[in-house]
Amino acid sequence: ALELIDFKNALEQFQNLVEKMIIQKTKESSGLYTKDDDEIDYDKFYTTTQTLFGPAVKDQNIQAFFRKIISNPDEKPEWPEIFGCFLGKSDGTSPPSKESVIFLKSEKQQITHSVVKRKDVIKGMVKVPLLHFTVTASQRGVITVFSKQRKSFFSYSFYFHQDAAWITGCDYLPNLKYIVAVTESTVILWDYKSKERENNGFVIKPMKNCLLCVSTVTTPGHLAKDTILMGDDKGYVYLLTMTNDDFIMKQSKADKESQFKFMDSESFDIPKRKLHDDWVVKIKYISALKRFASCSTDSTNSFVLDDINRLEDNLPVKEFSVPKGVNAFTYCGKAKVIVTGG
Repeated sequence: ALELIDFKNALEQFQNLVEKMIIQKTKESSGLYTKDDDEIDYDKFYTTTQTLFGPAVKDQNIQAFFRKIISNPDEKPEWPEIFGCFLGKSDGTSPPSKESVIFLKSEKQQITHSVVKRKDVIKGMVKVPLLHFTVTASQRGVITVFSKQRKSFFSYSFYFHQDAAWITGCDYLPNLKYIVAVTESTVILWDYKSKERENNGFVIKPMKNCLLCVSTVTTPGHLAKDTILMGDDKGYVYLLTMTNDDFIMKQSKADKESQFKFMDSESFDIPKRKLHDDWVVKIKYISALKRFASCSTDSTNSFVLDDINRLEDNLPVKEFSVPKGVNAFTYCGKAKVIVTGG
């Protein structure tokens, strides 16, 4: 109870500090402010906040909070942001832990398994909720499946190295049960279920342009095939449809060094359409909208959202422009909004 009272007092003083800053910034903007000893600069804001909350606040969160107030005093940040948190609704099923006096936090499990070596980075991460596993792909070619079984995680990986090409993205093919990943010049298909996981893979090549992103088209009713969307560095979006028969009919002999079976890209019908004038940074099929979305650093054709059939015809597509382009986007079904980041 004493801790709660102390926190409420500290919070009240913090909110008063923020109000004074907003008044100060508003007066500065209107030219009515005269500097005096009560001026609140960053050093004073930082020292006061640290005194009120102690080690519960981190330097980067204090700095971010201060910048938000300075840049837009009309819309001050919510106080939980000073702790790097946002308020959320609790289901009330579990009591707060002793370490979390102020906020209710969901318990998370840390995976200690190292999937990448030094100077390597994760380039793609895909969650597969129905199968309770997560796929990661590293830039230098390590593809890993983290599977949750019996309330514990286990993982298995394989290493792909071909022509020194870097992996740029990955996804899961739900009908064919394969992991798909793209490199600068190839498409990788890995049968992660096989006992010979390290060698049981297919590579489609050559791809003329550098592939930068990949996504699976999830549509019901097609049990024997999967459709793959890909974007490249020239602004093209590709549509590749794979069936089980392709793994049998279109494969060639495996290379002695890699042991991967190769498939000639020319043997596939791969429709493509130039939708952007710069790199296609991200592509995604949004099942709820029955549309695909792609974004680019292109300032003119920054974001496209339309029917997948537009990739096989020349009809106009729905798009909008953002200065300096769009680097990321996501769709929230509950709010029915698409959020982009440039």
